[in-house]
Amino acid sequence: MDSYSFLYSSSHRTGLLSGFQRLRSERKMCDVVLEAGGVSFPCHRALLASSSVYFWALFGETTAERLAGSISLPVLTPEGLDVILDFLYSGWLSVSPSTISVVLEAARYLQVETAVSICERFMTDGLSTENCCSYANLAERHALSNALETANQTIAMEMGTLLQESRDELLELNIQSLMAVLDADEIPGVKEVELIKLALDWLDENGPLPLLQSNLLLSRLRYGLVGASDLTNLNHRAMATPLIRSQLTRALEYHRMGSAQPIRQSRQSTLRASPNRVLLLGGGSSADWPEQQVLVFDPRNKKFSSLSSCLPLRLRNHCVCSVGGFLFVIGGEEVKEADEDGKKSVTTTTSNQVWRYDPRFACWEKVESMLERRAQFTCCVVEDAIYAIGGRHTQPDANTHTSVASVEFYDMTTGAWRRGAKMPHPLYGHASTVLGNSIYVSGGLLGNQDIIHGSNRGDNQDENRESSREVLQWDLKSRVWEKRASMSIARFSHRLATANGYIYALLGMYEPFCDIERYDSRTDHWTRLRPLLIGSFNYGMVSMPSGNLLVFGGRRWSDGQEVIMKSVLEYDTKRDRWREICQLPRPLTGTECTLLPLPD
Repeated sequence: MDSYSFLYSSSHRTGLLSGFQRLRSERKMCDVVLEAGGVSFPCHRALLASSSVYFWALFGETTAERLAGSISLPVLTPEGLDVILDFLYSGWLSVSPSTISVVLEAARYLQVETAVSICERFMTDGLSTENCCSYANLAERHALSNALETANQTIAMEMGTLLQESRDELLELNIQSLMAVLDADEIPGVKEVELIKLALDWLDENGPLPLLQSNLLLSRLRYGLVGASDLTNLNHRAMATPLIRSQLTRALEYHRMGSAQPIRQSRQSTLRASPNRVLLLGGGSSADWPEQQVLVFDPRNKKFSSLSSCLPLRLRNHCVCSVGGFLFVIGGEEVKEADEDGKKSVTTTTSNQVWRYDPRFACWEKVESMLERRAQFTCCVVEDAIYAIGGRHTQPDANTHTSVASVEFYDMTTGAWRRGAKMPHPLYGHASTVLGNSIYVSGGLLGNQDIIHGSNRGDNQDENRESSREVLQWDLKSRVWEKRASMSIARFSHRLATANGYIYALLGMYEPFCDIERYDSRTDHWTRLRPLLIGSFNYGMVSMPSGNLLVFGGRRWSDGQEVIMKSVLEYDTKRDRWREICQLPRPLTGTECTLLPLPD
């Protein structure tokens, strides 16, 4: 049997199409004429039928049009049909923002799916503030799911600009897109009351709608983000339905919950904002004079900005945490400027005050104070309760300090602080974190060494005491403190962080302050990791959702002197690697950090 080969010529297909295009331009061998808008287009049946499902069916053996010399296509424009015919004959699709509508209409009607896909990609790649609404309507009309989703996302992200410059286009938006936009978890720079007004204006322009559709649209609004006074002024007829009235009632009830608001969150009271903003609170460019301005760090673009509302107090050695989208600033040392006999001085008082910040309305509220004054303590959130652990406070004569073993927790249901299980001994300058339903406390300086029920005495100076390596665990079920494997290094003024199921102990105030170690709760074992080349203390730290840790500023020793730092470091816990990602706007020490969703 003779051998043989299959050889392929890529130029043959191109030459074939070029030949048909030449015949069409010279009107030779054309056996059918297509008509649209009074314009005639001589074509070849065979090429049309092989390129379009519509023409394949039209020229079938049993149709009346299979032998017709002329086919009328009244639903198409001459411009759209001409572009699609050029595509069928050449493989090139000529499309622009001004012609995309008629070209897509022709491609969809004639079932030229390749041209439809090209049109969808053109729309997706060219989306902007100027065309996102019209492209969304076009994509919805022609069932282009990818273009529709991308256009809806663009509308949500550009809503602030659209409300100011293109409101009429928003009022012409199809209802599926409007509902998708109102479902978005992030709509930067737009207050919810503006979205409510947009939805009501849209109903006035496009209504009346069936009750089901109107309810589906209005139920996507987040009424908990609107102030109580504004809610009571919503009198539109579309909001009088039982479903919407019930949502408004629940929103008003939410505003009356007071201290329980953070643990009663729902989608209707959740900000449409990115959850990954880092807030830096307290501390400053001087260790003795903390700032009230709150810095905001956006990890996406590594940019800093300032919160519109300042801290009510100048604080250092305080604690911060976030619960349910609310920020809590707890205790610490309040620094004030005094004026006695014409001489200015600075006074420091240990505080038990607790302040809550609501980013929905950019307001601070003083809530129930702690039972004890605390500084150099730690706080943790376990099952919607805030725990304040240990610490110390300054005696009124400002010459002695009293350290405490006490623990208290803030019950948000009642808005009151309650006593918790004491630690085995007084402790301050320690660190804590939560893993599972357990609180872990490590290091610090011991206060007096009496039994738990003994009285507290004034502590010696820090430099005359030894830091601790001890690790304690408090479990929510057993509600007792138990010892765990000690750290390999005694630490004070350090940090603990939970990431990827492990606990990390970082840096500290005394040598060796560069070292890092990791705790595995399953084996009760600490492992030393790669140290930071230049250690620091009194820095701010936050654990990101990715598991990486961010370290902001702090102080370090240089040539025998303390230097306040501007660096922002990132520790990759999976790769055990440090890198500097940016710098603070100014040197910063003593700041406390937490994650909080913020409106743009």
